[in-house]
Amino acid sequence: MSTVTTVPPTKYIWPEKKVAAYCRVSTHAPEQLVSLAAQERYYEERIRANPYWTFVGIYSDIGSATRKKGRRRFNAMISACRRGKIDLVLTKSAHRFARNTVDALETIRMLRRWNVDIYFEQEDIHSLYESSEFMLTLVCAKAQEESHSKSQDIKWGLQKAFENPDSKYYQRRCYGYTHDADGHLVIDEERAKVVRLIYSLATDGASLSKISDQLKEMGILSPRGKDTWSRETLRKILNNEKYFGTVILQKTLVENFLEHRQFQNNGKSKKYLVVKNHRPIIEGRH
Repeated sequence: MSTVTTVPPTKYIWPEKKVAAYCRVSTHAPEQLVSLAAQERYYEERIRANPYWTFVGIYSDIGSATRKKGRRRFNAMISACRRGKIDLVLTKSAHRFARNTVDALETIRMLRRWNVDIYFEQEDIHSLYESSEFMLTLVCAKAQEESHSKSQDIKWGLQKAFENPDSKYYQRRCYGYTHDADGHLVIDEERAKVVRLIYSLATDGASLSKISDQLKEMGILSPRGKDTWSRETLRKILNNEKYFGTVILQKTLVENFLEHRQFQNNGKSKKYLVVKNHRPIIEGRH
């Protein structure tokens, strides 16, 4: 007669994982920095509390998530994943991780090839499983659309501000000017002398290099406090309409909200001009 032997279950031993967290806020605003510190503290405590996890570190960025370029700590985290230093990344949401759908999915697929999982806490999604890709696509696409909508709102708000001649944007300082008690542009006479010298030398036919050399010989420091004036700084001063009392806004455009690259506005969109906005340093028409 057959007998039944009971085989006790083998205790499952959870594999240890090297775990990191990725945190991000959009700006350096005090409340956002407080939020970032809270995120960092939360994730470090959570990772260290799990006996099967080894705390690797917290990777934090401040700025836009619409592109990987410029997110220094994000890129450092990806590099650590590539070198096998991280098995699992915890992040608050897909919105914090990336708002560019293409970049997000490319990164997720790349990490999956390296057997690295990303856990999106808010959505409760693990990226390691291919079955999660459809949901992640929807989540990232929604985040990207929200970013685009926000970008359009900002553009609309800026254009409305530019249409107002009393806007603070017409009072932005440049070298040679300072602000009075009401925030209006007034001449900083000490630096204005330097601006007049630069224009005088240029009018006499001096090259940018010659002007730079003369300013250095005279011991005049650049706007950034350096001994040598760069040609780009001199070029900007010589091409700045503010020294003639005029202000032009929207001289550049950001055409792609995902890339944030600025382009010269060569008639593609409206510009906003105010003549006699403030006292000129250089007399005569621009």
